[in-house]
Amino acid sequence: MDDFTRQILAILCVSLRIAPALAFAPPFTLMRVPGLVRVLMALAFAAWMVGTWPDRTASLVDRAPSLAALMMGELVIGIAIALALQLCFAAVLWAGQTLDIQAGFGLAMVADPTTQAQMPLAGTILAYATAAVFFAGSGPFDLLGLWAASLDIVPLGAALRPDLGAMAQLMGALFGVAIGLVGMVMMTLFLLDLAIAFMSRALPQMNVLLLGFQVKAIAMLLCLPIAIGASAALFLRLIRLALSGALTMLAVS
Repeated sequence: MDDFTRQILAILCVSLRIAPALAFAPPFTLMRVPGLVRVLMALAFAAWMVGTWPDRTASLVDRAPSLAALMMGELVIGIAIALALQLCFAAVLWAGQTLDIQAGFGLAMVADPTTQAQMPLAGTILAYATAAVFFAGSGPFDLLGLWAASLDIVPLGAALRPDLGAMAQLMGALFGVAIGLVGMVMMTLFLLDLAIAFMSRALPQMNVLLLGFQVKAIAMLLCLPIAIGASAALFLRLIRLALSGALTMLAVS
């Protein structure tokens, strides 16, 4: 096998390490990008990685037992990186849905025109805020660094085994940080629930249910922008935690 064939096969295999994140993981799924553009981006990044690190990519093609096993291993790595980003935004959506239920918007859903899915009201706002912080900050560069570092940790054709314990730890950390994003709003709504409960004891003739919905809806609309503006560090922490924990879900056997 000549060097050109090795490079082409290495580019195709490494692109499977990149494509799942671009195709199936937020924040890229929150934007309308043609599928052909995503494929070309994956191939371009793969060509850059193969050209920069030929000793960890092209030179290892001949050592693989088969091309199918090589491609399957790269796809597993790509799915692990995409899964870490999915868990990050799933934690944000879960925190937003918890906030919706507490504020009385449990049945209110937003039709996302990009994903064609029903999403929670506050969760949608938080998800797009997380995506804005990702692209406005160092998220794209950190993701490129993650793909490059994956060649050091898991070279092309290395035998892999999933680390479910690391995935469980990552999920716990992500969901814990996500709750911190809406902690101020949830505490405000909890105090309003206590105040309305005491009012219902003092004024039993008052329609407490209707009053509670109105007061908590106004409070959430006032407090949520303040919480988002004050939680920029938590958004960055959430993104970097997902990216740094992506490769810990894989181990070289």
